[in-house]
Amino acid sequence: MAKAIGMVEITTVSTGFAAADEMAKAADVEILQAEVTCPGKFVILVTGELSAVKASVDRAESRYADKVIDTFVLGNPHESIFPAIYGTAEPADVNAIGILETYDVAALIVAADLAAKTAIVELIELRLAKGMCGKSYMILTGSVSAVQAAIDKAKGETGDRGMFLDSTVIARPSDKLKKYIF
Repeated sequence: MAKAIGMVEITTVSTGFAAADEMAKAADVEILQAEVTCPGKFVILVTGELSAVKASVDRAESRYADKVIDTFVLGNPHESIFPAIYGTAEPADVNAIGILETYDVAALIVAADLAAKTAIVELIELRLAKGMCGKSYMILTGSVSAVQAAIDKAKGETGDRGMFLDSTVIARPSDKLKKYIF
């Protein structure tokens, strides 16, 4: 079985902690993140074998359905997801940047994985609701055409989920702007 990641986004902190505990007890998963995000939501990110991650997410989703904002389970997530989440990505060359903004965390991570698998792009940052009033955004880089293709695919995914907010592609971003991105 392949590695997988799963997330549950909860409306309240107290239920978030309870859901994280249930998820850890439901299956053999590792909790990568269990923390408060803006505006007082709670995000739980787990990893493990696909079947365990699915069982863990399903447990929280069924037990706390009235407090769940969104969930996902991804088998074989793109390798650039984690450096982008933790702010350790270091892109070598920037021809274009794409930015996509969503209303929630789960939709953004699913969209980022899809974008990274759609075209030859590098995820630079996934800002997950912190300081964003619950919204999230991603920044990715690559050639102009690759960035456009990745953003278009991600936009379709988030739009289908009702979570798309805005997006843009900037060709050859100014060095004066780059210092605020990297």
